Amino acid sequence: MKITFNGSPNPTLGVEVELQVLDPETKNLVSGAQEILAKTDGDHHVKPELIQSTIELNTDVCSNIMAVRTDLTERLNHLIEICDELGYELACVGTHPFSKWEEQDITPQERYHMLVDRCQWPARRLMIFGLHVHVGVPSGEKAIAIFNSLTTFLPHLLALSASSPFFDDADTGLASTRVKIFETLPTAGLPYRLLNWAEFQRFMITLVNAKAIESIREVWWDLRPHPGFGTVELRICDGLPTLDEIVALTAFIQALVVWLGEEYDEGMYLPVHRHWIVRENKWRAARWSTDADIIIDEDGNLQPLAEGIEELLETLSPIAKRLGSHDELMRVRDIVKNGPSYKRQRKVYEETGDFKKVVENLVNELRNNVTTSA
Repeated sequence: MKITFNGSPNPTLGVEVELQVLDPETKNLVSGAQEILAKTDGDHHVKPELIQSTIELNTDVCSNIMAVRTDLTERLNHLIEICDELGYELACVGTHPFSKWEEQDITPQERYHMLVDRCQWPARRLMIFGLHVHVGVPSGEKAIAIFNSLTTFLPHLLALSASSPFFDDADTGLASTRVKIFETLPTAGLPYRLLNWAEFQRFMITLVNAKAIESIREVWWDLRPHPGFGTVELRICDGLPTLDEIVALTAFIQALVVWLGEEYDEGMYLPVHRHWIVRENKWRAARWSTDADIIIDEDGNLQPLAEGIEELLETLSPIAKRLGSHDELMRVRDIVKNGPSYKRQRKVYEETGDFKKVVENLVNELRNNVTTSA
């Protein structure tokens, strides 16, 4: 079975945003996806997900970061209008603070019911919401080289997007609970390190023939090469509550992929941490976000993750200027300075003791930021 990588000569962008569908009064998740989809006139940019309280919004293939902002602004505004008409609200963070996963309705599609039947409890608990970013890459071999190196930077991306401190009426003590829930699926979590494109094909052949998966769609790694789209897809991020944050992380990811690709083209060795270092650093980012100290070498030396992000921004800055995304990239500094979403959510809860107020604030963050960007 030959798998063709439909490479892209340019670092095009595609963004997928998973949104929570909410009841305006209770602020609870509600199974409104089917009604919302019925109002979109078959728009393929708006899709269902595993549970009916989730809507996935996808951009077109975008040539640059400003096209991403324009695309998302228009589509989010339209979706908010539909939800206003139907009596729903939207938010975008990694988990819902108090909804119960046992009460969520599974979307009536065969692939979702097959997933639940196969995986059972881990699949039923997937009341989680993320941000996925695709960046175009020219070839499968280059995609694998970039893919391997990107594992080193997964903690940076997770820390910046961390937005899921609450789950099932409790503070979990984590900055990102979503990634720990997702890791329970058999093909989720940190990816394997692959030698080349041929080994990726062998991996796929083995799992498809063994009936473990049917396609790349069922490999839910934190990042993956996507042959059909000709991209490297970053899936590590929690959902982000504002358009500004979504676009900032997208700019960060694009510049990171372009930088690694150019290093590869120059014959440079790309930075790749040992698997056990990546695993530990991912845990630290899930626990402490940008306040974590991460391992930077095999001697166990540490660096504040916020400092590592700043160094990376300095490296990526000239690339972002060429890509026309420098201003958006620099918004990452605001996330580090002011704290990712999980900190804002905890602050609201500490002040009010009310999870409904937390959700209300998240709804307003998304609505106000999208409206301002229009």
